[in-house]
Amino acid sequence: MTGAPAPLGSIVIVGGGSAGWMTAAALADAVGQSCAITLIESEAIGTVGVGEATIPPIRHFNRRLGIDEATFVRETQGSYKLGIQFVDWGRLGHSYFHPFGQYGAEFDQVPFYHHWMRESLAGRVAGPIDDFSMCWAMAKAGKFTHPSPDRRLIQSTFDYAYHFDAGLYAAFLRRFAEERGVVRKEGRIVDVTLRGTDGFIDSVTLEGGEQVAGEFFVDCSGFRGLLIEEALKAGYDNWQHWLPCDRAVAVPCERGAFTPYTRSTAKAAGWQWRIPLQHRTGNGYVHCSQFLSEDEACASLLASLDGKPLADPRPLRFVTGKRREFWKKNCVAIGLSAGFMEPLESTSLHLIQYGILRLIALLPDRAMSPLLAREYNAQTAAEYERIRDFLILHYKACERDDSELWRYCAAMPIPDSLQYKIDHFREYGLLVADGHELFANPSWIAVYLGQGITPARAPALATMRTSVPVSERLAQIRAAMDEAVAAMPSHAEFIARHCAAPLQPA
Repeated sequence: MTGAPAPLGSIVIVGGGSAGWMTAAALADAVGQSCAITLIESEAIGTVGVGEATIPPIRHFNRRLGIDEATFVRETQGSYKLGIQFVDWGRLGHSYFHPFGQYGAEFDQVPFYHHWMRESLAGRVAGPIDDFSMCWAMAKAGKFTHPSPDRRLIQSTFDYAYHFDAGLYAAFLRRFAEERGVVRKEGRIVDVTLRGTDGFIDSVTLEGGEQVAGEFFVDCSGFRGLLIEEALKAGYDNWQHWLPCDRAVAVPCERGAFTPYTRSTAKAAGWQWRIPLQHRTGNGYVHCSQFLSEDEACASLLASLDGKPLADPRPLRFVTGKRREFWKKNCVAIGLSAGFMEPLESTSLHLIQYGILRLIALLPDRAMSPLLAREYNAQTAAEYERIRDFLILHYKACERDDSELWRYCAAMPIPDSLQYKIDHFREYGLLVADGHELFANPSWIAVYLGQGITPARAPALATMRTSVPVSERLAQIRAAMDEAVAAMPSHAEFIARHCAAPLQPA
Protein backbone atom coordinates (compact mmCIF):
# COMPACT_ATOMS: atom_id res chain seq x y z
CA MET A 1 0.00 0.00 0.00
CA THR A 2 1.37 3.41 -0.98
CA GLY A 3 0.99 6.41 1.28
CA ALA A 4 -0.94 9.54 0.45
CA PRO A 5 0.90 12.15 -1.63
CA ALA A 6 2.97 14.54 0.43
CA PRO A 7 1.68 18.06 1.08
CA LEU A 8 3.21 20.97 -0.78
CA GLY A 9 6.61 21.98 0.47
CA SER A 10 6.97 25.28 -1.39
CA ILE A 11 4.76 27.98 -2.90
CA VAL A 12 6.11 30.86 -4.98
CA ILE A 13 4.05 34.05 -5.40
CA VAL A 14 5.07 36.18 -8.37
CA GLY A 15 4.19 39.83 -7.83
CA GLY A 16 3.42 42.02 -4.84
CA GLY A 17 0.83 44.76 -4.49
CA SER A 18 -2.55 44.04 -2.96
CA ALA A 19 -2.94 40.70 -4.76
CA GLY A 20 0.48 39.35 -3.86
CA TRP A 21 0.52 40.38 -0.22
CA MET A 22 -3.12 39.44 0.43
CA THR A 23 -2.25 35.99 -0.97
CA ALA A 24 0.95 35.73 1.06
CA ALA A 25 -0.75 36.79 4.29
CA ALA A 26 -3.69 34.43 3.89
CA LEU A 27 -1.59 31.44 2.84
CA ALA A 28 0.88 31.99 5.67
CA ASP A 29 -1.99 32.17 8.13
CA ALA A 30 -3.55 29.01 6.68
CA VAL A 31 -0.52 26.70 6.30
CA GLY A 32 1.69 28.00 9.11
CA GLN A 33 5.31 26.85 8.94
CA SER A 34 4.53 23.60 7.10
CA CYS A 35 5.16 25.11 3.66
CA ALA A 36 7.83 27.58 2.51
CA ILE A 37 6.24 30.66 0.92
CA THR A 38 8.33 33.00 -1.22
CA LEU A 39 7.10 36.23 -2.79
CA ILE A 40 9.04 37.81 -5.65
CA GLU A 41 8.45 41.44 -6.55
CA SER A 42 10.34 44.25 -8.23
CA GLU A 43 10.19 47.78 -6.88
CA ALA A 44 11.06 48.96 -10.39
CA ILE A 45 7.81 47.57 -11.82
CA GLY A 46 5.38 49.05 -9.30
CA THR A 47 1.70 48.19 -8.93
CA VAL A 48 -1.60 49.46 -10.33
CA GLY A 49 -3.00 50.34 -6.91
CA VAL A 50 -6.51 51.40 -7.93
CA GLY A 51 -8.26 49.21 -5.35
CA GLU A 52 -9.00 51.92 -2.81
CA ALA A 53 -12.74 51.27 -2.44
CA THR A 54 -14.10 47.96 -1.20
CA ILE A 55 -17.30 46.08 -0.42
CA PRO A 56 -18.29 44.52 2.94
CA PRO A 57 -16.69 41.06 2.50
CA ILE A 58 -13.23 42.65 2.95
CA ARG A 59 -14.10 42.86 6.66
CA HIS A 60 -14.39 39.07 6.81
CA PHE A 61 -10.98 38.68 5.14
CA ASN A 62 -9.32 40.96 7.69
CA ARG A 63 -11.18 39.30 10.56
CA ARG A 64 -10.07 35.86 9.37
CA LEU A 65 -6.47 37.03 9.69
CA GLY A 66 -7.13 38.48 13.14
CA ILE A 67 -6.51 42.06 11.99
CA ASP A 68 -7.82 44.73 14.35
CA GLU A 69 -10.09 47.12 12.47
CA ALA A 70 -8.97 50.34 14.14
CA THR A 71 -5.30 49.49 13.56
CA PHE A 72 -5.97 48.61 9.93
CA VAL A 73 -7.93 51.82 9.22
CA ARG A 74 -5.30 53.94 10.98
CA GLU A 75 -2.33 52.39 9.15
CA THR A 76 -3.94 52.57 5.70
CA GLN A 77 -5.23 56.17 6.04
CA GLY A 78 -8.65 54.57 5.70
CA SER A 79 -12.22 55.74 5.99
CA TYR A 80 -15.62 54.08 6.07
CA LYS A 81 -17.91 53.33 3.15
CA LEU A 82 -21.70 52.89 3.40
CA GLY A 83 -22.23 52.47 -0.34
CA ILE A 84 -21.89 54.28 -3.66
CA GLN A 85 -23.72 57.37 -4.83
CA PHE A 86 -24.38 57.22 -8.58
CA VAL A 87 -24.72 60.66 -10.16
CA ASP A 88 -26.06 61.23 -13.72
CA TRP A 89 -26.23 57.48 -14.39
CA GLY A 90 -29.98 57.17 -14.96
CA ARG A 91 -30.23 60.59 -16.57
CA LEU A 92 -28.50 63.95 -16.27
CA GLY A 93 -29.29 65.74 -13.03
CA HIS A 94 -30.44 62.58 -11.25
CA SER A 95 -28.71 60.50 -8.58
CA TYR A 96 -29.35 57.40 -6.50
CA PHE A 97 -27.56 55.41 -3.80
CA HIS A 98 -26.41 51.79 -3.83
CA PRO A 99 -26.41 50.91 -0.10
CA PHE A 100 -24.57 48.25 1.87
CA GLY A 101 -27.57 46.99 3.74
CA GLN A 102 -31.27 46.39 3.42
CA TYR A 103 -34.11 48.76 2.68
CA GLY A 104 -36.47 49.54 5.55
CA ALA A 105 -37.19 46.86 8.13
CA GLU A 106 -39.16 43.68 7.73
CA PHE A 107 -42.62 43.79 9.34
CA ASP A 108 -44.52 41.09 7.43
CA GLN A 109 -43.99 37.77 5.67
CA VAL A 110 -43.90 39.75 2.41
CA PRO A 111 -40.50 41.48 1.91
CA PHE A 112 -40.35 45.18 2.71
CA TYR A 113 -39.53 46.21 -0.84
CA HIS A 114 -42.66 44.43 -2.15
CA HIS A 115 -44.83 46.54 0.14
CA TRP A 116 -42.91 49.71 -0.77
CA MET A 117 -43.34 48.92 -4.45
CA ARG A 118 -47.08 48.41 -4.09
CA GLU A 119 -47.44 51.75 -2.31
CA SER A 120 -45.14 53.55 -4.74
CA LEU A 121 -46.89 52.28 -7.87
CA ALA A 122 -50.23 53.28 -6.33
CA GLY A 123 -48.94 56.78 -5.63
CA ARG A 124 -49.31 56.41 -1.85
CA VAL A 125 -45.62 56.98 -1.08
CA ALA A 126 -43.56 59.82 -2.49
CA GLY A 127 -39.83 59.81 -3.08
CA PRO A 128 -37.32 57.10 -3.98
CA ILE A 129 -36.65 53.90 -2.10
CA ASP A 130 -33.40 55.58 -0.98
CA ASP A 131 -35.55 57.28 1.67
CA PHE A 132 -35.81 53.92 3.46
CA SER A 133 -32.09 53.08 3.45
CA MET A 134 -30.20 53.54 6.73
CA CYS A 135 -27.00 53.69 4.69
CA TRP A 136 -28.22 56.65 2.67
CA ALA A 137 -29.72 58.39 5.70
CA MET A 138 -26.31 58.18 7.38
CA ALA A 139 -24.34 58.96 4.21
CA LYS A 140 -26.19 62.13 3.27
CA ALA A 141 -25.86 63.36 6.87
CA GLY A 142 -22.14 62.54 6.89
CA LYS A 143 -22.59 60.18 9.86
CA PHE A 144 -20.98 56.86 10.77
CA THR A 145 -20.99 54.33 13.56
CA HIS A 146 -20.92 50.55 13.70
CA PRO A 147 -24.18 48.62 13.17
CA SER A 148 -26.04 47.50 16.27
CA PRO A 149 -25.91 43.76 17.05
CA ASP A 150 -29.53 43.99 18.21
CA ARG A 151 -31.55 42.87 15.18
CA ARG A 152 -34.67 44.54 16.58
CA LEU A 153 -33.18 48.00 16.01
CA ILE A 154 -33.13 49.96 12.76
CA GLN A 155 -29.42 50.58 13.48
CA SER A 156 -28.80 46.90 12.64
CA THR A 157 -30.02 47.18 9.05
CA PHE A 158 -26.87 48.58 7.44
CA ASP A 159 -23.45 47.23 6.55
CA TYR A 160 -20.19 48.92 5.64
CA ALA A 161 -16.82 48.56 3.95
CA TYR A 162 -13.71 50.74 3.69
CA HIS A 163 -11.79 53.17 1.56
CA PHE A 164 -8.03 52.86 2.01
CA ASP A 165 -4.67 53.44 0.36
CA ALA A 166 -3.94 50.22 -1.54
CA GLY A 167 -0.18 50.72 -1.29
CA LEU A 168 -0.36 51.11 2.47
CA TYR A 169 -2.60 48.03 2.69
CA ALA A 170 -0.02 45.98 0.77
CA ALA A 171 2.72 47.23 3.12
CA PHE A 172 0.53 46.41 6.15
CA LEU A 173 0.00 42.85 4.90
CA ARG A 174 3.66 42.48 3.98
CA ARG A 175 4.59 43.04 7.62
CA PHE A 176 1.89 40.55 8.66
CA ALA A 177 3.14 37.92 6.17
CA GLU A 178 6.85 38.31 6.90
CA GLU A 179 6.19 37.95 10.63
CA ARG A 180 4.70 34.55 9.74
CA GLY A 181 7.66 33.35 7.71
CA VAL A 182 7.01 34.57 4.15
CA VAL A 183 10.32 35.34 2.41
CA ARG A 184 10.38 38.30 0.02
CA LYS A 185 12.81 38.39 -2.88
CA GLU A 186 13.47 41.59 -4.78
CA GLY A 187 14.01 41.19 -8.50
CA ARG A 188 12.60 41.19 -12.00
CA ILE A 189 11.76 37.82 -13.54
CA VAL A 190 13.34 37.32 -16.96
CA ASP A 191 12.55 33.67 -17.67
CA VAL A 192 10.11 30.91 -16.72
CA THR A 193 11.25 27.29 -16.96
CA LEU A 194 8.65 24.62 -17.72
CA ARG A 195 9.16 20.93 -17.05
CA GLY A 196 9.51 18.93 -20.22
CA THR A 197 7.48 16.00 -18.88
CA ASP A 198 4.18 17.75 -18.17
CA GLY A 199 4.56 21.48 -18.92
CA PHE A 200 4.33 22.45 -15.24
CA ILE A 201 6.31 25.47 -14.04
CA ASP A 202 9.61 24.32 -12.56
CA SER A 203 11.25 27.63 -11.69
CA VAL A 204 11.59 31.31 -12.51
CA THR A 205 14.84 33.13 -13.19
CA LEU A 206 15.61 36.59 -11.84
CA GLU A 207 17.51 39.29 -13.68
CA GLY A 208 20.72 38.53 -11.80
CA GLY A 209 20.57 34.86 -12.77
CA GLU A 210 19.13 33.41 -9.54
CA GLN A 211 16.63 30.62 -10.06
CA VAL A 212 13.68 30.25 -7.70
CA ALA A 213 12.06 26.83 -7.83
CA GLY A 214 8.65 25.92 -6.44
CA GLU A 215 6.06 23.17 -6.39
CA PHE A 216 3.13 25.56 -6.80
CA PHE A 217 3.00 29.10 -8.21
CA VAL A 218 0.59 31.99 -7.75
CA ASP A 219 0.63 34.59 -10.53
CA CYS A 220 0.03 38.07 -9.10
CA SER A 221 1.96 39.81 -11.87
CA GLY A 222 -0.90 42.07 -12.96
CA PHE A 223 -2.35 42.57 -16.43
CA ARG A 224 0.74 40.99 -17.99
CA GLY A 225 -0.01 37.51 -16.65
CA LEU A 226 3.66 36.54 -16.67
CA LEU A 227 3.03 32.93 -15.67
CA ILE A 228 -0.59 32.19 -16.50
CA GLU A 229 -0.55 33.76 -19.96
CA GLU A 230 3.00 34.33 -21.20
CA ALA A 231 4.27 30.95 -20.01
CA LEU A 232 1.14 28.75 -19.84
CA LYS A 233 -1.09 30.36 -22.54
CA ALA A 234 -4.32 30.17 -20.55
CA GLY A 235 -6.27 32.41 -22.96
CA TYR A 236 -8.52 35.40 -22.28
CA ASP A 237 -12.22 36.13 -22.75
CA ASN A 238 -12.66 39.76 -23.84
CA TRP A 239 -15.89 41.39 -22.59
CA GLN A 240 -15.36 44.87 -24.03
CA HIS A 241 -18.41 44.57 -26.29
CA TRP A 242 -20.49 44.63 -23.06
CA LEU A 243 -18.24 46.79 -20.88
CA PRO A 244 -16.64 49.17 -23.39
CA CYS A 245 -14.44 51.28 -21.09
CA ASP A 246 -10.78 50.34 -21.57
CA ARG A 247 -8.81 53.23 -20.08
CA ALA A 248 -8.56 55.17 -16.84
CA VAL A 249 -6.63 58.16 -15.59
CA ALA A 250 -6.19 58.50 -11.83
CA VAL A 251 -5.03 61.40 -9.67
CA PRO A 252 -5.10 62.15 -5.92
CA CYS A 253 -6.10 65.57 -4.65
CA GLU A 254 -6.27 67.40 -1.36
CA ARG A 255 -9.07 66.08 0.82
CA GLY A 256 -12.41 67.80 0.43
CA ALA A 257 -15.72 66.69 1.93
CA PHE A 258 -15.04 63.62 4.08
CA THR A 259 -18.00 61.57 2.93
CA PRO A 260 -18.62 58.01 4.21
CA TYR A 261 -19.33 56.79 0.68
CA THR A 262 -17.84 56.52 -2.80
CA ARG A 263 -19.22 58.69 -5.60
CA SER A 264 -19.48 57.57 -9.22
CA THR A 265 -20.43 60.30 -11.71
CA ALA A 266 -21.34 59.30 -15.25
CA LYS A 267 -19.67 61.43 -17.91
CA ALA A 268 -19.83 61.64 -21.68
CA ALA A 269 -17.37 58.79 -22.32
CA GLY A 270 -17.39 56.86 -19.04
CA TRP A 271 -17.51 57.75 -15.36
CA GLN A 272 -15.50 59.43 -12.61
CA TRP A 273 -14.77 58.05 -9.15
CA ARG A 274 -14.28 59.98 -5.93
CA ILE A 275 -12.87 58.11 -2.90
CA PRO A 276 -12.18 60.05 0.33
CA LEU A 277 -9.26 58.92 2.51
CA GLN A 278 -7.91 60.52 5.65
CA HIS A 279 -4.95 62.17 3.92
CA ARG A 280 -6.31 62.77 0.43
CA THR A 281 -9.12 62.07 -2.01
CA GLY A 282 -8.66 59.53 -4.79
CA ASN A 283 -10.11 60.41 -8.21
CA GLY A 284 -10.21 58.76 -11.59
CA TYR A 285 -11.92 58.88 -14.95
CA VAL A 286 -12.73 55.45 -16.42
CA HIS A 287 -13.44 55.91 -20.11
CA CYS A 288 -13.67 54.34 -23.54
CA SER A 289 -10.72 55.21 -25.78
CA GLN A 290 -12.96 54.93 -28.83
CA PHE A 291 -14.83 58.05 -27.71
CA LEU A 292 -12.25 60.01 -25.67
CA SER A 293 -8.48 60.49 -25.83
CA GLU A 294 -6.21 60.16 -22.81
CA ASP A 295 -5.37 63.89 -22.92
CA GLU A 296 -9.07 64.79 -23.00
CA ALA A 297 -9.76 62.46 -20.08
CA CYS A 298 -6.95 64.05 -18.03
CA ALA A 299 -8.23 67.55 -18.76
CA SER A 300 -11.79 66.59 -17.81
CA LEU A 301 -10.65 64.92 -14.59
CA LEU A 302 -8.43 67.79 -13.46
CA ALA A 303 -11.20 70.30 -14.16
CA SER A 304 -13.66 68.46 -11.90
CA LEU A 305 -11.56 67.86 -8.77
CA ASP A 306 -12.72 69.34 -5.47
CA GLY A 307 -9.17 69.96 -4.25
CA LYS A 308 -5.67 70.74 -5.48
CA PRO A 309 -4.11 67.80 -7.39
CA LEU A 310 -1.23 66.14 -5.54
CA ALA A 311 0.36 64.44 -8.56
CA ASP A 312 0.12 64.20 -12.31
CA PRO A 313 -2.69 62.01 -13.69
CA ARG A 314 -1.62 58.39 -14.06
CA PRO A 315 -2.89 56.46 -17.11
CA LEU A 316 -4.09 52.85 -16.91
CA ARG A 317 -5.01 50.57 -19.79
CA PHE A 318 -7.07 47.41 -19.44
CA VAL A 319 -9.29 44.92 -21.22
CA THR A 320 -12.35 43.89 -19.22
CA GLY A 321 -12.69 40.12 -19.16
CA LYS A 322 -11.22 36.99 -17.59
CA ARG A 323 -8.77 34.16 -18.15
CA ARG A 324 -10.23 31.07 -19.76
CA GLU A 325 -8.31 29.09 -17.15
CA PHE A 326 -7.52 30.74 -13.82
CA TRP A 327 -5.73 27.60 -12.60
CA LYS A 328 -3.57 25.85 -15.16
CA LYS A 329 -1.01 23.14 -14.45
CA ASN A 330 0.59 24.14 -11.11
CA CYS A 331 -0.28 27.84 -11.30
CA VAL A 332 -3.24 29.94 -10.13
CA ALA A 333 -3.75 33.54 -11.25
CA ILE A 334 -4.94 35.98 -8.57
CA GLY A 335 -5.84 39.63 -9.11
CA LEU A 336 -5.36 41.43 -12.42
CA SER A 337 -3.54 38.43 -13.89
CA ALA A 338 -6.83 36.50 -13.52
CA GLY A 339 -9.03 39.11 -15.15
CA PHE A 340 -10.32 42.63 -14.80
CA MET A 341 -13.72 43.91 -13.81
CA GLU A 342 -13.69 47.67 -14.14
CA PRO A 343 -13.91 49.35 -10.69
CA LEU A 344 -17.51 50.57 -11.01
CA GLU A 345 -18.72 48.48 -8.04
CA SER A 346 -15.39 48.15 -6.20
CA THR A 347 -15.00 44.43 -6.88
CA SER A 348 -11.24 44.25 -7.63
CA LEU A 349 -10.11 43.43 -4.10
CA HIS A 350 -13.13 41.19 -3.59
CA LEU A 351 -12.11 39.03 -6.56
CA ILE A 352 -8.61 38.80 -5.09
CA GLN A 353 -10.04 37.86 -1.70
CA TYR A 354 -12.30 35.10 -2.97
CA GLY A 355 -9.69 33.79 -5.37
CA ILE A 356 -7.42 33.34 -2.35
CA LEU A 357 -10.09 31.74 -0.16
CA ARG A 358 -11.05 29.39 -2.97
CA LEU A 359 -7.40 28.43 -3.40
CA ILE A 360 -7.05 27.70 0.32
CA ALA A 361 -10.19 25.54 0.22
CA LEU A 362 -8.87 23.59 -2.80
CA LEU A 363 -5.15 23.69 -1.99
CA PRO A 364 -3.48 20.74 -3.72
CA ASP A 365 -0.91 18.29 -2.47
CA ARG A 366 1.99 17.18 -4.64
CA ALA A 367 -0.30 14.92 -6.69
CA MET A 368 -1.84 18.13 -8.13
CA SER A 369 -5.17 16.52 -9.02
CA PRO A 370 -6.71 18.15 -12.11
CA LEU A 371 -10.11 17.90 -10.41
CA LEU A 372 -9.07 20.72 -8.08
CA ALA A 373 -8.22 23.02 -10.97
CA ARG A 374 -11.45 22.10 -12.72
CA GLU A 375 -13.56 23.03 -9.68
CA TYR A 376 -11.61 26.22 -9.04
CA ASN A 377 -12.03 27.33 -12.64
CA ALA A 378 -15.76 26.57 -12.69
CA GLN A 379 -16.47 28.46 -9.47
CA THR A 380 -14.32 31.43 -10.42
CA ALA A 381 -15.72 31.74 -13.94
CA ALA A 382 -19.27 31.73 -12.57
CA GLU A 383 -18.37 34.47 -10.07
CA TYR A 384 -16.84 36.67 -12.78
CA GLU A 385 -19.92 36.20 -14.97
CA ARG A 386 -22.34 37.14 -12.18
CA ILE A 387 -20.36 40.30 -11.42
CA ARG A 388 -20.10 41.04 -15.15
CA ASP A 389 -23.87 41.00 -15.53
CA PHE A 390 -24.37 43.37 -12.59
CA LEU A 391 -21.87 45.82 -14.09
CA ILE A 392 -23.45 45.62 -17.54
CA LEU A 393 -26.81 46.50 -15.97
CA HIS A 394 -25.49 49.96 -15.07
CA TYR A 395 -24.53 50.70 -18.66
CA LYS A 396 -27.55 49.13 -20.31
CA ALA A 397 -30.11 50.76 -18.00
CA CYS A 398 -28.76 54.27 -18.51
CA GLU A 399 -31.44 56.44 -20.13
CA ARG A 400 -28.97 59.02 -21.45
CA ASP A 401 -28.56 59.57 -25.18
CA ASP A 402 -26.35 62.67 -25.10
CA SER A 403 -23.11 60.98 -26.22
CA GLU A 404 -21.85 58.15 -28.42
CA LEU A 405 -20.99 55.89 -25.48
CA TRP A 406 -24.48 55.97 -23.99
CA ARG A 407 -26.13 55.51 -27.38
CA TYR A 408 -23.88 52.48 -27.96
CA CYS A 409 -24.83 51.01 -24.57
CA ALA A 410 -28.55 51.51 -25.19
CA ALA A 411 -28.31 49.57 -28.45
CA MET A 412 -25.91 46.78 -27.43
CA PRO A 413 -27.21 43.23 -26.93
CA ILE A 414 -26.65 41.86 -23.43
CA PRO A 415 -26.15 38.33 -22.01
CA ASP A 416 -29.32 36.22 -21.84
CA SER A 417 -28.65 35.69 -18.13
CA LEU A 418 -28.99 39.43 -17.49
CA GLN A 419 -31.93 39.96 -19.81
CA TYR A 420 -33.84 37.22 -17.96
CA LYS A 421 -33.37 39.05 -14.65
CA ILE A 422 -34.40 42.40 -16.11
CA ASP A 423 -37.54 40.90 -17.65
CA HIS A 424 -38.63 39.45 -14.31
CA PHE A 425 -38.19 42.73 -12.48
CA ARG A 426 -39.71 44.89 -15.21
CA GLU A 427 -42.86 42.78 -15.40
CA TYR A 428 -43.78 42.21 -11.75
CA GLY A 429 -40.97 43.42 -9.50
CA LEU A 430 -39.43 40.09 -8.51
CA LEU A 431 -35.71 39.43 -8.20
CA VAL A 432 -34.34 36.14 -9.49
CA ALA A 433 -30.91 34.81 -8.56
CA ASP A 434 -29.10 31.48 -8.30
CA GLY A 435 -28.26 31.86 -4.62
CA HIS A 436 -24.57 32.62 -5.17
CA GLU A 437 -24.81 36.29 -6.10
CA LEU A 438 -22.20 38.58 -4.62
CA PHE A 439 -24.63 41.47 -4.97
CA ALA A 440 -27.81 40.60 -3.08
CA ASN A 441 -31.35 41.88 -3.63
CA PRO A 442 -30.87 45.45 -2.33
CA SER A 443 -28.05 46.02 -4.81
CA TRP A 444 -30.16 45.01 -7.79
CA ILE A 445 -33.14 47.01 -6.47
CA ALA A 446 -30.92 50.09 -6.17
CA VAL A 447 -29.75 49.97 -9.79
CA TYR A 448 -33.08 48.90 -11.29
CA LEU A 449 -35.09 51.63 -9.61
CA GLY A 450 -32.29 54.18 -9.60
CA GLN A 451 -31.89 53.91 -13.36
CA GLY A 452 -35.53 53.82 -14.34
CA ILE A 453 -36.41 50.13 -14.59
CA THR A 454 -39.79 50.25 -12.88
CA PRO A 455 -42.05 47.19 -12.56
CA ALA A 456 -45.35 47.20 -14.43
CA ARG A 457 -47.04 45.94 -11.26
CA ALA A 458 -46.15 44.90 -7.74
CA PRO A 459 -45.61 41.23 -6.82
CA ALA A 460 -48.96 39.51 -6.46
CA LEU A 461 -48.77 38.57 -2.79
CA ALA A 462 -48.09 42.17 -1.74
CA THR A 463 -51.39 43.26 -3.32
CA MET A 464 -53.26 40.62 -1.30
CA ARG A 465 -51.98 41.63 2.16
CA THR A 466 -54.60 44.34 2.56
CA SER A 467 -54.89 43.90 6.33
CA VAL A 468 -51.25 44.90 6.93
CA PRO A 469 -50.97 48.58 8.05
CA VAL A 470 -48.26 49.40 5.50
CA SER A 471 -48.53 53.20 5.59
CA GLU A 472 -48.23 53.20 9.36
CA ARG A 473 -45.20 50.89 9.28
CA LEU A 474 -43.45 53.03 6.64
CA ALA A 475 -43.94 56.14 8.76
CA GLN A 476 -42.58 54.34 11.84
CA ILE A 477 -39.49 53.20 9.94
CA ARG A 478 -38.77 56.72 8.69
CA ALA A 479 -39.13 58.16 12.18
CA ALA A 480 -36.85 55.49 13.67
CA MET A 481 -34.21 56.17 11.01
CA ASP A 482 -34.28 59.93 11.61
CA GLU A 483 -33.94 59.45 15.36
CA ALA A 484 -31.06 56.97 14.99
CA VAL A 485 -29.08 59.13 12.57
CA ALA A 486 -29.48 62.23 14.72
CA ALA A 487 -27.73 60.46 17.61
CA MET A 488 -24.73 59.26 15.55
CA PRO A 489 -21.31 60.94 15.40
CA SER A 490 -20.09 62.39 12.12
CA HIS A 491 -17.80 60.28 9.95
CA ALA A 492 -14.87 62.58 10.83
CA GLU A 493 -15.69 62.45 14.56
CA PHE A 494 -15.88 58.66 14.56
CA ILE A 495 -12.48 58.33 12.90
CA ALA A 496 -10.89 60.98 15.12
CA ARG A 497 -12.13 59.09 18.16
CA HIS A 498 -11.21 55.55 17.10
CA CYS A 499 -8.73 55.27 14.22
CA ALA A 500 -7.15 58.56 13.16
CA ALA A 501 -3.89 58.15 11.25
CA PRO A 502 -0.81 60.13 12.33
CA LEU A 503 -0.51 63.49 10.61
CA GLN A 504 1.57 63.34 7.43
CA PRO A 505 4.75 65.47 7.31
CA ALA A 506 4.36 68.66 5.32
